[in-house]
Amino acid sequence: MSRVKNITAYKSVKPTVVTIGTFDGVHIGHRKIINRLVNTGKEEGLKSVILTFFPHPRMVLQKDSNIKLINTIEERREILESVGLDYLLIKEFTREFSRLTAEDFVKTLLVDKLNAKKVIIGYDHRFGRNRNADIEDLKKFGDTYNFDVEEISVQDIDDVAVSSTKIRKALSEGDVERANTYLGYNFMLNGTVTKGKGLGRQLNYPTANIKIDEAYKLIPKYGSYIVKANIQEDIVYGMMNIGMNPTVNGDKETIEVHFFNFNKDIYDQSLTIELLKRLRDEQKFASVEALKNQLEKDKETALTYIAQQHA
Repeated sequence: MSRVKNITAYKSVKPTVVTIGTFDGVHIGHRKIINRLVNTGKEEGLKSVILTFFPHPRMVLQKDSNIKLINTIEERREILESVGLDYLLIKEFTREFSRLTAEDFVKTLLVDKLNAKKVIIGYDHRFGRNRNADIEDLKKFGDTYNFDVEEISVQDIDDVAVSSTKIRKALSEGDVERANTYLGYNFMLNGTVTKGKGLGRQLNYPTANIKIDEAYKLIPKYGSYIVKANIQEDIVYGMMNIGMNPTVNGDKETIEVHFFNFNKDIYDQSLTIELLKRLRDEQKFASVEALKNQLEKDKETALTYIAQQHA
């Protein structure tokens, strides 16, 4: 895939087939649409293009929006590299852009910028100022500007909507296995390893503290999880805790990973942590010793699971 960060950098004059959307999660519902896009491009000699927007419109138009996304924009780009797409074009979403009329959107972006000859879009897609245009309007613009419009069926749209909802709900409940089934890959957290208070080391369970910069990234329910990471080209398994560390009177949310059979210095490194299975809820133990006993049980459970599922 030709990685293009911003649509302003796109200069190709080759005709394209385009779909438009957020594609947060790039899950199995999205894949059906993306596969159709890519296959259409190959069959009809068109470059396949996804036009997406960032920041998310709600981040811009709703001041107090606390929207959480399954993927950061960089995660989304990396996932889309593997699906055979020609271009992922990211248009900065601004208040000014939101005021563009439907016809101006079609003319300036789809026709003049992308040279679209086909647009694949959902029956319920709305666009333009105040989202006042729909697929019937798009078809009329297609007649005017010489591009075809292919409608994504109700069933496919329902699959996409339901899957996105189910993924967010599953993650909010800590059910990462169900979320991973809908995603078609393991849900991930990307962050930088920072120094913590060293409490894990005192318990003989040293942890890597993961700092996530993107405030809009969805963080799963507090608790302990079985995880894996690719560190310096080695697959390393471990267990991760998300929460407030109530046993030691923690005062802020932390994401801490204890890697099994691993003792390299990884401070300041960027890591991708894949979540495999939930172990338990976060809880406040009666003593630090009780917490340590639970960590030993968690490790045994995790190692058994890893041996059975990921050997």
